[in-house]
Amino acid sequence: MAYQALYRVYRPQTFHDLAGQQHIAQTLQNALTKQQFSHAYLFTGPRGTGKTSAAKIFAKAINCEQAPTSEPCNECAACRGITAGSIADVIEIDAASNNGVDEIRDIRDKVKYAPSEVRYKVYIIDEVHMLSTGAFNALLKTLEEPPEHAVFILATTEPQKIPLTIISRCQQFDFRRIPSSEIFQRLRFVVQDQHLEAEDEALQLIAKASEGGMRDALSVLDQTAAYSEAAITVQDVLDVTGMVADQMIRELIELLMETMPLRQSAKSAHCSIRAKIRCA
Repeated sequence: MAYQALYRVYRPQTFHDLAGQQHIAQTLQNALTKQQFSHAYLFTGPRGTGKTSAAKIFAKAINCEQAPTSEPCNECAACRGITAGSIADVIEIDAASNNGVDEIRDIRDKVKYAPSEVRYKVYIIDEVHMLSTGAFNALLKTLEEPPEHAVFILATTEPQKIPLTIISRCQQFDFRRIPSSEIFQRLRFVVQDQHLEAEDEALQLIAKASEGGMRDALSVLDQTAAYSEAAITVQDVLDVTGMVADQMIRELIELLMETMPLRQSAKSAHCSIRAKIRCA
């Protein structure tokens, strides 16, 4: 069996698994339970924070055979098919490579037809900010009068590039950077599940380096595990990422302070004089 990257193996399959986005998970789950979900959503936020994963979880939940439900069962034919990407009614589109007006017009022509395998057609458009002006205009017409069986989920890292006319027709959810503590806990789980060995300090360093992105953290863990000959160490992470150790930074700062005392004193005196002038 071909090797799968860790970020794909451990992609969230339920809202409960979605790290750092409890505010979004709870809102969407309430909408699912009450059957009061929108026809269009806009998921914004930094890369690797769960936007596309949340979109697929939502697509499963509204089409789950156990619906109405706040979580997909991940056992019925609909859930399994959407996870595998084999359900034709759930369409993922990369706007970075399909950004023309013709592609969006094709969606507009096909969306009017009822779904053939599940209850709702779901269009997940990733990197939606890459669409051309003409494509946005074509999409706007679809969002203005969507059929009842269709749901659009737009995802972007750059919401400022999306026309206000599109934003106003969507429910917007802002995904936050995932706290490093949650990323660290997830990395520890993955290490144990994969029967790997790693220093906690090394995993904490990976969590910090990922800057709130779970996908980046898992990718670095993947690379470091391949690089390491035994247990993953802090030095392994530094070698793979090219980061500089905190100790080295501290030593450099101490060296600068020792070699430039006069300059530092002059700078402090200058700041004090300016402060006194402001108060005068």
